[in-house]
Amino acid sequence: MKKTKLELTWIGKDKRPKLEPRILLEDPSKSYHAKHKVTDNDIFDNKLIFGDNLLALKALEQEYTGKVKCVFIDPPYNTGSAFEHYDDGVEHSIWLSLMRDRLEIVRNLLSDDGSLWIAIDDNEGHYLKVLCDEIFGRSCFSSTVIWRSTDNSNNDAKKFSVDHNMILVYSKEPDWRTNRLDPPAEKRKHFKNPDDDPRGPWFDGNPLSSPNYRENLCYDLIAPNGNIIKHPTNGWRWSKGTMEEKISSGEIRFKEDGTGIRRRTYLKDQGGLPPTTLWADLEETGHNRQAKYEQKKLFPDWGKIKWFGTPKPEKLIFQILRIATEANDLVLDSFAGSGTTGAVAHKMGRKWIMIELGEHCHTHIIPRLQKVIDGDDQGGISKAVNWQGGGGFRYYSLAPSLIEYDHFGQAIINKAYQAEMLAEAICKLEGFIYAPSETEWWNHGYSTESDFLYVTTQNLSVAKLEQISEEVGKNRTLLICCGAFRCKADRFDNLTIKKIPKMVLSRCEWAHDDYSLNVENLPMAQKDAEQVDLFDGDAGRDKS
Repeated sequence: MKKTKLELTWIGKDKRPKLEPRILLEDPSKSYHAKHKVTDNDIFDNKLIFGDNLLALKALEQEYTGKVKCVFIDPPYNTGSAFEHYDDGVEHSIWLSLMRDRLEIVRNLLSDDGSLWIAIDDNEGHYLKVLCDEIFGRSCFSSTVIWRSTDNSNNDAKKFSVDHNMILVYSKEPDWRTNRLDPPAEKRKHFKNPDDDPRGPWFDGNPLSSPNYRENLCYDLIAPNGNIIKHPTNGWRWSKGTMEEKISSGEIRFKEDGTGIRRRTYLKDQGGLPPTTLWADLEETGHNRQAKYEQKKLFPDWGKIKWFGTPKPEKLIFQILRIATEANDLVLDSFAGSGTTGAVAHKMGRKWIMIELGEHCHTHIIPRLQKVIDGDDQGGISKAVNWQGGGGFRYYSLAPSLIEYDHFGQAIINKAYQAEMLAEAICKLEGFIYAPSETEWWNHGYSTESDFLYVTTQNLSVAKLEQISEEVGKNRTLLICCGAFRCKADRFDNLTIKKIPKMVLSRCEWAHDDYSLNVENLPMAQKDAEQVDLFDGDAGRDKS
């Protein structure tokens, strides 16, 4: 019987945007770095990107494919309720398309040992699960974590007080493994060290017997008082030589009456525990009200700025990153909101990239990160990780579209593009690495060790092309992207010649800057509907 592949269907699923891979423009006035190094492990090359998050993800794809260890996103929950910083209500089919387009790029960015964590609730969570199964494969679904998001149930609820969010966890590859966690406090309390054992805290337990019968493990022990201690039915867990070593080291001890033996189990040998799927300990993973309190405490004088209604606490992100990452790993959040993911990643010594379109990128995220870098943020997880400041980030915005249209409707190169920007943009469109040579004026980038690219708006004559061909040489090739040229395109064996902008016109949707949802564009929208960006709003989309 032929197996049928089950897929989630919705109106408009077949429509896919032809995204323009924009270049990123740094604004040094908004970038921020510590005045001095605090430790040798300070990280300075983090990225904060201001712009539409789908276009920003596309802009990252060439450089960061396969390099991101952990992605945490807190997208709009599609609850139908308007919030201060975004409109969290959108027709179901459009929401699925918007998520699909972003998640496909996210999967490309993940490393083979990387994972994706999505905070969501019941409004779209189960549809999102099926969508992720299509994109990542069902074998890459790791778990659904239940996070208790509130410390106070809603007494006004008509049916149930919703006290939790779910976090869907997917991996790039099926054999992904989590980091193990230290045993919780209630399990650690069993370990003591009353005799100052140099191996650390321990507790007494019975030695384990062998799970299977083996003759060489069936030997008796003689206690110091002469008593004979019989072996278990299947024998001891260790050979006689290993047992004698453990007795000599003090790990195995005889009972005072000589009737049996005891084994010391050391805390340091436990190797941690696998993370659980129920995160209900408010002290360990925090809650929304705690996160709001932390932010208001950090900026007590910001009376005119309204904080997000349901931000994620630093403890929650800390739990995710210690399960999914190690020091210096790269973390991505494409729905940055108030910047919690970057703040926590920074304090934990992880590299990070955050993307945000809303103006709170400037009013919330940048001031928050500045306090983190200066060491002035001692809230959240700061004391737990002994955060003292350091490091920095670079601020980027998306370049405008490479192609614009004149008053005749003709496609032309955007006037904002000077020579360096144009060369970098064409490199990205053609799949080349932008790396202008300091010695070869025609070399703007490369795809291999012998294949290069040159970009110019000039009209190249035959004489100019002959000069370039001679400098390139027989063992190298060059793609020339120019305004015009005066010869047959295949005249030179080592040159490929194309005209711009004609060579790229069919590649992308040009002059398209917004892939979020505008409420006024919905079917049957009111004429005076307020234009609100949805898919670049804040993290923390539940109403708990």
